[in-house]
Amino acid sequence: MVAWRLDTKHYVLSMLLVFVLAANFLVYRFPVSQPVPREAQLLVMASIVDLAIVSPIFILAIVGAFSVKRLLLMMVGGLLLVRWVIPQEYLASVFNMTQIDMALGVLVFVLEIGLLIALIRYVPSIVRGVKQSKETFLFSFPVAMEQNVRDHSVIRIFVSEILMFYYAFFSWKKSADETNFTLHKKSSLIMIHIMTIHAIAIETIGLHWWLHEQSASISLVLLILNVYSIAFLVGEIQAIRLNPARIESERLYLSLGLTKRMIVSLDEIESITVDRASLDSAIDKKTTIAFIAKDFEEVKPELILELKNPCKATHLFGIQKSYTRVALRIDEHHEFLNRLVDQLEGQA
Repeated sequence: MVAWRLDTKHYVLSMLLVFVLAANFLVYRFPVSQPVPREAQLLVMASIVDLAIVSPIFILAIVGAFSVKRLLLMMVGGLLLVRWVIPQEYLASVFNMTQIDMALGVLVFVLEIGLLIALIRYVPSIVRGVKQSKETFLFSFPVAMEQNVRDHSVIRIFVSEILMFYYAFFSWKKSADETNFTLHKKSSLIMIHIMTIHAIAIETIGLHWWLHEQSASISLVLLILNVYSIAFLVGEIQAIRLNPARIESERLYLSLGLTKRMIVSLDEIESITVDRASLDSAIDKKTTIAFIAKDFEEVKPELILELKNPCKATHLFGIQKSYTRVALRIDEHHEFLNRLVDQLEGQA
């Protein structure tokens, strides 16, 4: 019942977010050629509130990672969205367009320069930390960033983007350690991603040329988003392939591509659930993180780790959440379970 309520809440919030964005987008695009009325000033102010305040609150509520810092960053993104959604003639009825462009430009420039300065200063230490680490880049780079640059939501987003570009473009000469335990080989996850890439590529080629004649700016935005989506999926495939589950240095390293990763200290594992009835029951997404490769049909975990204390996991864009249970479906299920039990007994 709890899981159902959570899903319902996220569904309602998502629908409200879509409604707010769609309403503000469509209200300015009715086929009306008359001059902007004086009453449009109230409409513009209402849209700015919706896009720069209400929508960010909805997004943070959906992902469950609300904080003042994240809200401020999302509001900056909302102001950029205001500039794109609301036509210039409407904005000009309330604000001076030159001032808006200059303010947004200065704000984005200051944020970018500040981030670059912070990163360039620590680049040697970050590179040294990655090279000295025995972990894969998926785990070593975030740790090196956290040790050298202060932990911040913007930094986590930057780390997420670097991981995506690294695995999409610079990981092709790497190979996975065959002694570790894969999560994807007995599923259709890689095939699903490849099919999605083909669908996006075909849609991009077919839709871009037609849409370019209708609106060059919208076609360019969609082209950039589609290229980014393909790069992300390629990076996701490489991250899945090169980061199998492994037990090393009294830690359990788990990841499922770029979307989720977690390090569990073995002394934090209280028990292992292998009872079929318990495994087939619904997973409470608030307390349980699932490292289960998606397939064309529904799949269930083969074991669940019960933790003594909540442990952090990192999701896409660096969003961190804590869980007390870890659901797993490993290709080499019995070998993994035997090694894990041996390691736990060795610590006892």
